[in-house]
Amino acid sequence: MKKEELIIKNIRNLTSLWQTVGEMANGQTFGETFDYCIIPYSEWPNRLWFHHDLSIEGISQAKEVLLSTPQNITVPYWDIYQSNSDQLLAANGFEVRFEQVGMSLKLGHSYDVPQKLSFKKVENEKEARLWEALFGQAFGYLISRKLLTPHYDDTDFIIVYHSEAPVGTAVLHHPSDEVIGIHAMGIIPDARRQGLAEVLMKMILNDSIRQGFPFATLQASAMGKGLYTKLGFEEQFTMKNYTLIK
Repeated sequence: MKKEELIIKNIRNLTSLWQTVGEMANGQTFGETFDYCIIPYSEWPNRLWFHHDLSIEGISQAKEVLLSTPQNITVPYWDIYQSNSDQLLAANGFEVRFEQVGMSLKLGHSYDVPQKLSFKKVENEKEARLWEALFGQAFGYLISRKLLTPHYDDTDFIIVYHSEAPVGTAVLHHPSDEVIGIHAMGIIPDARRQGLAEVLMKMILNDSIRQGFPFATLQASAMGKGLYTKLGFEEQFTMKNYTLIK
């Protein structure tokens, strides 16, 4: 698969996840220029994303939506257009909230996992409450448990266990058989510095290989990028996440 095609599949996996959850929560709106998801009781997804490169007209339309809601909505910008059009966001009252790096890995050989973890898909209200609490500890913001209990055909909310103690989360999104997207992978503070994040990622990748996925994609924070590079992931694009200053 060509690099350009894989980049598009990475971005589509991410936006598909937002759309999937947004539709289930009746918070998804589709448009010609952009789509957006607003869920009042959760801090995520709450995204507005453009279908193509930015324009003054599109940004103006987006601002109308963003100013009409009290929710804090994140607007991602992918530097794939070679146009520096994100300057239009900065000139129109947006500021960068955080940055991530889009990365992908061609799956092939399996990874040696000397230390075993276990993980389980959320299936009921009790597990949804646990996932919500673990994610909050790991990442510091709220993904509501209400978003976890509907049945998703292509999205798995995962609880991670170490010696039967819950220690982390992950979200696996696989709307097609070409790419598996790995999201929200985190270990709670009390369980860090034991190499568990690396073990978890290796186990997820091994499981993805067994299922026959040819590629894995993710969006890495500065803290996580080193681990993913070590495992063979390649950097492909930068994603700046903006919010409108109200």
